[in-house]
Amino acid sequence: MDRISLTSDLSFSRLVYGMWRIGDVEDTSPAHVDAKIQACLDQGITTFDQADIYGDYGAEEILGGALRANPGLRNQMEIVTKCDIIAPIGRWSHAPVKYYDTSRAHIEASVEQSLKGMGIDHIDLLLIHRPDPLMDHNETGAALDDLVANGKVRTVGVSNFRPRDWELLQSAMKTQLVTNQLEISLSEISPFTNGDIAFHQRHDHPMMAWSPLGGGSLMTGTSDLTQRMDALASEFGVDRAAVAIAFLLRHPSKILPVLGTNNLSRIQTISDAMKVSLSREAWFTLYEAALGKEVP
Repeated sequence: MDRISLTSDLSFSRLVYGMWRIGDVEDTSPAHVDAKIQACLDQGITTFDQADIYGDYGAEEILGGALRANPGLRNQMEIVTKCDIIAPIGRWSHAPVKYYDTSRAHIEASVEQSLKGMGIDHIDLLLIHRPDPLMDHNETGAALDDLVANGKVRTVGVSNFRPRDWELLQSAMKTQLVTNQLEISLSEISPFTNGDIAFHQRHDHPMMAWSPLGGGSLMTGTSDLTQRMDALASEFGVDRAAVAIAFLLRHPSKILPVLGTNNLSRIQTISDAMKVSLSREAWFTLYEAALGKEVP
């Protein structure tokens, strides 16, 4: 499995296992979660993506159950988590409205809750989950710097930020933001042309791509796009998902797709995407179908 360096002493596996659905099944036992983690590790997938809000604020504790049952797992993993979304569910069920909170107090409390829930002593990468219209960049930046300085977080980044949001936060920080997790897929191709990917590629920031299978939409139905995907899948002896992921891997900007599934057999084939080497022509065949028209 290829690896991408985020800092001089931290690298991620090129494919990331997303745990946003880990609580969506009946069996959330430590043994079952352990089996999913082992299936990833067997393929060289060592990076695991979490967020405080996942699973109605319960997914981190589900992961923590597996880590407590098998303490040796932690040293084989890089753990990503996120904060700043408050939604009226789970422990925030009393909230009157969904909102974002990038205050120092909330970020620090969220990190403490994440560490406790997962039973770990540090987070490898903390992301601000959504841009906060009320963000005081000086306060947020200082809070993130301090979390890195005190060792509770190894490095920091953002999610769903536009370039100006990134630059505003970075301007108030000593620590370098290392990644932006964006929605990028064959069903969400706007980042290729709206300046998001260009900005990060220019500054050599590896990006993480959430929902790289279009929330599952790319795996169902029949369209010109899915027919082209299936043709390439047949050529390489893989499934449609591998082609969708290979589309992202082909881009020179070092995109790290975040894949989430609870099906163990599908987890075991996540790395099939690495078997697919798309030519420029094949990439544009998919891009054209995603656009719904020939490129200008």
